[in-house]
Amino acid sequence: MGKPEEPYVLIVVETYLESGAGLHGDLHVRPISGQALPQDLRVRFPKALRRAHPLGTRFLVYAKLTDKEGGNEFVHTNHAWDVRVLGPAPAGDDLKYTRR
Repeated sequence: MGKPEEPYVLIVVETYLESGAGLHGDLHVRPISGQALPQDLRVRFPKALRRAHPLGTRFLVYAKLTDKEGGNEFVHTNHAWDVRVLGPAPAGDDLKYTRR
């Protein structure tokens, strides 16, 4: 990891579509807006979870800002840690979720 001093923080991420040269597939993950990490960063996130849920699904994860030894910044999640599936984005305020 390129930023060992960065702490892991609890954030909400969502799946979205983006295609283009150099990308691996069209289904990607990003932080939602209004959190500690900017929405324009990509999130390293398990492919199986991305594909198992509909587009726009949100997840609660522990993540940290990192880079590949001086390369572009991205958000890292640990594949071995629990992920909470929150479901699709709610209408209205992005951070309001109902507990089940």
